[in-house]
Amino acid sequence: MPAEQPTQQKISIKQARRLALSAQGFNGRQPPATVTSRHVTQLIERLGVLQIDSVNALVRSHYLPLYSRLGNYPQKLLDQAAWSQGRQRKLFEYWGHEASLLPVELYPLMRWRMQRASQGEGIYQEMAKFGREQQTTIARVLQAVREQGALGAGTLNTRQERAGPWWDWSAEKIALEWLFAAGEVTVAGRRGFERLYDLPERVLPSAIINHPELMEADAQRNLLLHAVKALGVGTEKDIRDYFRQDPAPARAGLAELVEQGAIQRIQVHGWKQPAYTLPEFTVPRKVTASALLSPFDSLIWERTRTERLFDFHYRLEIYTPAHKRVYGYYVLPFLHQERIAARIDLRAERAAGRLAVHAVHEEQPGLDEEGMHALAANLRQLADWLGLPQVLINCQRASAARLRVAFVSAGFQHL
Repeated sequence: MPAEQPTQQKISIKQARRLALSAQGFNGRQPPATVTSRHVTQLIERLGVLQIDSVNALVRSHYLPLYSRLGNYPQKLLDQAAWSQGRQRKLFEYWGHEASLLPVELYPLMRWRMQRASQGEGIYQEMAKFGREQQTTIARVLQAVREQGALGAGTLNTRQERAGPWWDWSAEKIALEWLFAAGEVTVAGRRGFERLYDLPERVLPSAIINHPELMEADAQRNLLLHAVKALGVGTEKDIRDYFRQDPAPARAGLAELVEQGAIQRIQVHGWKQPAYTLPEFTVPRKVTASALLSPFDSLIWERTRTERLFDFHYRLEIYTPAHKRVYGYYVLPFLHQERIAARIDLRAERAAGRLAVHAVHEEQPGLDEEGMHALAANLRQLADWLGLPQVLINCQRASAARLRVAFVSAGFQHL
């Protein structure tokens, strides 16, 4: 007879939601009056990864998750952690969850991915083909980085013809991206949004560079454990998606973590698949946080999990033709009292010095008066953080009319 399986603990969807919010840094506590580099570093270590995206309709996406949790923090603190030299460097760029910023301590856990990329695995097919066929170009570009350091692709570009559409990269740019994926170079800094590449040993702490090589299975298992801690609770697919790991090694790694007692299987009411969490987890009695969320926030980036946790169907409509959009171009979910209670289409109109609210969509059963006041306060605070003196409510929906009333009653000005 097969061995009897231990009975799995069961939790409600409300408990799962509170576990997830708490693990992701939404504990309902007041943000510190003055945010320091230590606060920023501790939060990023907790999350494990910040996704980078080029869209700048509001602010670059990697700045927003910290704002959602810490409030009005100086963006330069993240810049220093990510791209400064010496001891202030706490982060590195790599393919974590898409293009990402990660704590430098995770660098050894990513070497298996770099090794796979050097062999043409786990990267775009065209880049893998380039790696096989253009080793001379790759060697030339790597030598230029060795000799000159901190180079952008534009510095090395030898192409004479005019560039085509987006992603029409020069050979030198593709070579740098191949070297970056393979771990031969890393991002030393940025010029605007352009990456500047250098050798890892000239950028990252020596203790990280000289860290003993890990077996791939050990590294993957450690990433899974980081993901469980960061998510609070999740299915196998949720957990492996956090660092974009493959199904087979993820299943094996989770089974080993369960056997070791590092995590446990549980059942979440209404979820078809078993979930995983830490052995000694504590569910908060309530979570009172209110926050506007980046579309690329780790709380919601796995859309099916977002639906299971919050009953919230969310898709970014940036690449949807304007006439087919349902909610807007750059829509931020609004988290309030354990619900995603609304979605707001926002734009930073920097030349005009204003935060433009182009649409306000409430989720059923809607926002009560206190919730609408919380949304008004969040929008005013976001504008202040972005250095935008004015808020323009450019929406004719009934929800926007209620938002205008909340602005006025709180003494906030709006256009």
